[in-house]
Amino acid sequence: MIPRLIDFIKRPTSKNVVINTLGNYLNVFFTALFALILVRILTPSQYGVLSVLLGIAYVLANVLDFGTTATIYSYLPDLYEKKTYQLYRFIKSTFFYQSLFSFIVIAFLLISFPFLDKVFFKTGAPWWELALTAFSVLFLIWQNFLQNILFAAKKFVKTNLYLNLANIVKTLLLLLIIVTKTAGIGSVIFVFGILGPIIFFMLLFFEKKDLVPIFIETKIDKNEFRFKYTLTYFLASQFFNLGLRMDLFLLSYFRSKAEVGYYGLSQKIILTVITTVISITQVLSPSFANITKKEEVISQLKTGFMYLLVPAGLFFLIFITPNQVFDLFFTGKFAETAPITKALTLPFILYALGSLPMLFLLYTVKKPIYILISNIVFFLILTLGSWWLIPKMGVYGPPWAITAALIVAIAIQVIASIREIRYKFFVQKNY
Repeated sequence: MIPRLIDFIKRPTSKNVVINTLGNYLNVFFTALFALILVRILTPSQYGVLSVLLGIAYVLANVLDFGTTATIYSYLPDLYEKKTYQLYRFIKSTFFYQSLFSFIVIAFLLISFPFLDKVFFKTGAPWWELALTAFSVLFLIWQNFLQNILFAAKKFVKTNLYLNLANIVKTLLLLLIIVTKTAGIGSVIFVFGILGPIIFFMLLFFEKKDLVPIFIETKIDKNEFRFKYTLTYFLASQFFNLGLRMDLFLLSYFRSKAEVGYYGLSQKIILTVITTVISITQVLSPSFANITKKEEVISQLKTGFMYLLVPAGLFFLIFITPNQVFDLFFTGKFAETAPITKALTLPFILYALGSLPMLFLLYTVKKPIYILISNIVFFLILTLGSWWLIPKMGVYGPPWAITAALIVAIAIQVIASIREIRYKFFVQKNY
């Protein structure tokens, strides 16, 4: 048993999982550090405006991904191994079309931002700060794109090194604007949304500058964008992401602000552990994309299950953690957070292990339509369930709705995976 465990730990995949997880949590640390610095140099109203503007930038950067993340993880690993001209054409074409669509949305945002801010966001920020926010979206999109390219090529050490070097430089720049007394909403957005990504670009450029002429000469092919695949997954991810927020939105509608505060803190704890799930699936994705045989499917599913037991175990540890530990960290004012968090951990154990069929359907058989169907079902069950249960059970209603939604969604993906395994590795082979 011990030799097998040691062998498992020594695997390259294990090393990549550890590196990527540590890198992601280091990024969480820098996020917390930035918050601690900013609350000391900005007034509460300034910090509120900054939070709204940066929130808009980060949300738009995710939305304007347009599903290209899945496309990159699905198609790039095989191209990277072959290292043919198609690899560069795929990267350039995907980058071009994502940037083109993003430019259109950002141009619309630049025009409408003052009106939207007046009637909805109500930050009262001057136009140049709104424009800076809009432009920062583009830089964040480009950083995410290059980060996903590196991850799909299994460059986990390099990617996390560059990201956290950029975080260190952002910290120094933040301290510099404090010393020079130029700290403000606009300067902070500029550091986080524009200079931070530029630092990442520069670090990557110095290493890969020999490839620049190749990419300049490479022709763009719209077929490389995989419009059907990319946009299908884009819709699927939006249903899932929106679904994960509907419980909080409906709690805000039905219940008191204090209850929303307790639940919101519990949600942040859950999202912190979900970082581990994301770190692991990022490492596993290229391996699922390279599967060509039935034996590889079984092997990869077993491997993935072993790694995903880690976040599942973390959720279980939170479930058995004494309430006094929560009170120690969050004070007695948030005593209600402990039981809410424990109620949420159980469905998210399912979420961690349920990532396996999603990886298979998305990257091995490359059929995001199943993910779209299951995520629509997930959204509907969670939303309707929360709408029905919150008035009856308060903050303890959503965990039941999430559990039901995940069970049905994962069941759909498991059934679809079994069907695709039979077709891809039995019917086609016999045919």
